[in-house]
Amino acid sequence: MPSPRDASPELQEALDTTSEAVNKTLSRLLPETDLAEAKLFDAMRYGVLAGGKRLRPFMVMESAKLFNVDSGRARRVAAALEMVHCYSLVHDDLPAMDNSDTRRGKATIHKQYDEATAILAGDALLTLAFEVIADRETHPDPHVRVELSRKLAQAAGGHGMVGGQMLDLIGEKEEFDLGTISRMQRMKTGKLFAFACEAGAILGKADESHKKALCNYAYDLGLAFQVTDDVLDVEADPSVIGKPANQDEQAGKSTFVSTMGKEQAKMRAEMLVHQATRHLKVFSGREAMLKELALYVLERRA
Repeated sequence: MPSPRDASPELQEALDTTSEAVNKTLSRLLPETDLAEAKLFDAMRYGVLAGGKRLRPFMVMESAKLFNVDSGRARRVAAALEMVHCYSLVHDDLPAMDNSDTRRGKATIHKQYDEATAILAGDALLTLAFEVIADRETHPDPHVRVELSRKLAQAAGGHGMVGGQMLDLIGEKEEFDLGTISRMQRMKTGKLFAFACEAGAILGKADESHKKALCNYAYDLGLAFQVTDDVLDVEADPSVIGKPANQDEQAGKSTFVSTMGKEQAKMRAEMLVHQATRHLKVFSGREAMLKELALYVLERRA
């Protein structure tokens, strides 16, 4: 596995551009208010606008470019997906789950506000995401909006991210084999990655072969992301990753590292990334940033 590195200048510029654009969209969709329930909206903004790599929005935007999708429509879907991702982080950090005090180098929402506000902020972000996707501004074709809503619900629910989180909690008390860990991470991380990539194809009304190629890329990339995340949990400097190290080991979780060992896990991540990039050949050279993203996931520092 190559030594950790930062993103290439080209990828970093593309990530920064996407992050800035999506942040503006998120801020517009989450305006500040002076209503009595302002604390809720302050917490939602804090949870969404407090940093982050915006990898999922980046995948939405880059996949949309493959099919010449209007950037404004893609940004709305990217923002909605980031709301779902951030809601999951807010709930994951709660004492009943991972019990984390910091996220991205800042206090988690339940520490910055309180537990009840954190729960409500997560709930509100999840529901707002579907409100955004269902709006005609996201796409004039109702069939496209329904398909986006259906796919996001599948990716985020009991057969996707939430189900994967349940397995993650069970894994604190039971020892999982490699197959179960892979299934858990495919649900917990891979399903939202797959939606991120397929969303651009849905917006562009692409054919099934292109959708399948993007989903396969995303599933392999999602597993590689989680493998490297497990490695970073035992290797990285907490000041760099923005959260405490060795959390998985302390919680007794089944991870790729605990099951395979660190070196084997690194080899698996490298194999998955190379496999992911092969799925992109169908796009005939238009997929450069998605390939760069895969290499960054493999070699990232945080």
